[in-house]
Amino acid sequence: MPEITPLPLKQLTTLRTGAAPERMIDAHTSEELVDALREVWADGDEWLVLGGGSNLLVGDDPFPGTVVRVLTQGIERMPSPRDGFVRLKAQAGHSWDAAVAAAVADGLAGIEAMSGIPGTIGAAPVQNIGAYGQEIVQSLVEVELIDAATGEVSTVPAAELGLGFRTSVLKHHYGSVPERPAVILSVTLELADVGQGAFEVAGDQLRTALGLEPGATVTLQWIRDHVLATRARKGMVLDDADPDTYSAGSFFQNAIVSAQFARTLPDACPRWPLPAAPAPTLVIPLGSFDGYIPPRETSVPDVKVSAAWLIEHSGLRKGFRFPRSRAGLSTKHALALTNRGDATAEEIAELARFIQGRVQSEFGLILQPEPVLVGVEL
Repeated sequence: MPEITPLPLKQLTTLRTGAAPERMIDAHTSEELVDALREVWADGDEWLVLGGGSNLLVGDDPFPGTVVRVLTQGIERMPSPRDGFVRLKAQAGHSWDAAVAAAVADGLAGIEAMSGIPGTIGAAPVQNIGAYGQEIVQSLVEVELIDAATGEVSTVPAAELGLGFRTSVLKHHYGSVPERPAVILSVTLELADVGQGAFEVAGDQLRTALGLEPGATVTLQWIRDHVLATRARKGMVLDDADPDTYSAGSFFQNAIVSAQFARTLPDACPRWPLPAAPAPTLVIPLGSFDGYIPPRETSVPDVKVSAAWLIEHSGLRKGFRFPRSRAGLSTKHALALTNRGDATAEEIAELARFIQGRVQSEFGLILQPEPVLVGVEL
């Protein structure tokens, strides 16, 4: 098993924080990854699986356990049972954006709006990543994973992963543990084979982001190029020359609130109604049916509101930072907390706590962090 001299996690995470752990293992194949995890779990060590490091805030003290780096690579093209579709099976350590680029080059649609998102394929379902109206839940077929509780490898359909807004049963939410502790080994996507020609773009959110009128036709490559340019303007494409990209992307989730609470926010606050939950199936045993069918309960869908707007309108503008602090808001995007130059994890956490307090004071809600926090508290 390829155990290596531990590297500082600040070298391996996009927020650039974290000391070297006690132990580090590099897994280049699925077999090495499975063996490493089974050994670590059998020993009872603390453990952390590291992919692209783009959704982590790691504390300043050395991680007291084993870090397993997922470095598996490869994409396999497979037939789909649906006409006009193709399946891609990708290893967990493969770069997400490299997979998007490969799909676009092959004329496969369904993930092109998620161009430029950092990290690995294996992390994508955990977070149910998304951008501009596309989410991985829309194209995910299944994942191959290893369960931490049993060490068993199995193939799990997407429907069993509890995929929701930036969440799944696999995600380590701040202050809680995953419903199903497991590590993804591979991911299978199903994408539409649209070819290299122009086609009509579906989805108002993506058309708006790209400045397209309804009915406009463009190619997959055109969409990818313009999404990358849009993300770059916001500092959301990794660039060693740009400290605005030394971040975990959006540090806070857009808030999901009730429609009633949303009405207490200023009208100018951007908001997007979520789809209504399907009504539960009503079953009335024939033996007790008296001819009366009770009316269905109706509920008003929840609303997603813009965390970036809430931050800026709580008085914290882009580029905000404390005096002498090396952490600050991005100068391009109010949702990104950035490392402006060898900042500690505590400096970033201090800024995050201040932002939470300001938004709560002004608007009455607490923003929740999107990255996984390891050895650091808000």
